[in-house]
Amino acid sequence: DASIERAMDALRKISKKLRDKKVAQVRCIATEACRRAENGPAFIQRVRDETGLTFKIIGPEEEARLALIGCHNLIEPNTDRGLVSDIGGGATELSYVNARPAHEGGLKGLLNKPPILGWRSLPVGVVTLTEAFAHLPEDKAYPEMLAHVMAHIEKWKHTPDIRTAFEEGRAHVIGTSGTVTCLTGVSLGLQNYRRDRVDGAWMSEAEMMSTVQDLRAAGEKGMHKFPTIGPDRAGLMLAGCAIVEGTWSLAPGGRMRVADRGLREGLLLSM
Repeated sequence: DASIERAMDALRKISKKLRDKKVAQVRCIATEACRRAENGPAFIQRVRDETGLTFKIIGPEEEARLALIGCHNLIEPNTDRGLVSDIGGGATELSYVNARPAHEGGLKGLLNKPPILGWRSLPVGVVTLTEAFAHLPEDKAYPEMLAHVMAHIEKWKHTPDIRTAFEEGRAHVIGTSGTVTCLTGVSLGLQNYRRDRVDGAWMSEAEMMSTVQDLRAAGEKGMHKFPTIGPDRAGLMLAGCAIVEGTWSLAPGGRMRVADRGLREGLLLSM
């Protein structure tokens, strides 16, 4: 499979760089793609045999914990609750967080006991959702994608509590993913991606949904013209927009703090 060979080529290069730099401590993790794939364990073994890198397939709860740790200092001090949304290629991890202990205990407290009130791994990511509705034209695919995401969200037992917290103004979203940072770059009108402008930025529901509508109107052929998207991401952005819109239904009228950080930073901090 071509995608596997591309991944192997990238991992060989990474392994060589680690050896060249004489890196002593390495932790490698795999997430939803390997959790779902029938040949996930076999792929991990091949990676170890051919590159020397030992990957551990982590569960969705650990993935949610690491994403929260990576974004911990973006939680507003005067917030009671937080919703961390991490959109991946194969899944979207949602964490409902008690924000008070996150502030009071600091990073050390988060590492010892992350105050996650509930988490949910939605089996929808930008790649899997794109593939699932690739047979439909864009104008018909989007509402089907959105309905699919919403169906999973409505099954989460914490959904009513989260919506209440947002309706009462006691919560905000932390959005971490390439989809969210790309959308934020478009909303800010950036001609080149700038992490210093995107990371930590606030996005209102109206601003984000307006950007989603602009991208839907542009379509895949027009999306690549936005500087912070480009041709590599354009094919996945429609699905990303559907996931953003669907997950925002948990946060009526709420604001999102954008994070150009997440799982990898959580992994580093936990080490």
